[in-house]
Amino acid sequence: MKSSPAPEETWTVGETAAKFDLPTHVLRHWEDVGLVLPARDGGGRRRYDHHDVVRIAVIVRNKAAGMSLDQIRVLLDEDAPNRHQVLLDHVADLDRRMDEMRRSREMTMHAFECEQHDITRCPSFAGFVADLVA
Repeated sequence: MKSSPAPEETWTVGETAAKFDLPTHVLRHWEDVGLVLPARDGGGRRRYDHHDVVRIAVIVRNKAAGMSLDQIRVLLDEDAPNRHQVLLDHVADLDRRMDEMRRSREMTMHAFECEQHDITRCPSFAGFVADLVA
C-alpha cells in the first residue's frame, strides 16, 4: 500500500515574522500590497509555505539594498512591462551608493589616521568634500 506524501511544512504569521526578525504587521502589510499571498487554514489564519518564505527573504534582502516595495513588486513580477528598466535603475542606484560608501570609508580612514584634531582644518581631508563645497 502506497502512503500519501507528507504535507509541506507551513508556518504561522508569528513564526514567519520571527524567522526574519520582523513585526507581524509588516508581513500583513506586504500581503495587503500583494507581495506575498499566504494560504489560509480552515480557521482563516495565514500559513506561509517554503515559497512564501523565499519571497519574504527576497523582499527583506532587497529592502536592505534600498529597493522600494514598488520596485520589489516589479522584481517579483516576471510579466511587468518595465521590469528590466526598474532593475537597471536599481543597479545604477546601487553603483552610486557603493561609490558613496567607498568615499565615506576613505574619508573615515583618513580621519582615523590624521593628526589634526579638527578634521575640517586638514587640507587633505577637505579634498573628500570639495565637490560638495564647490
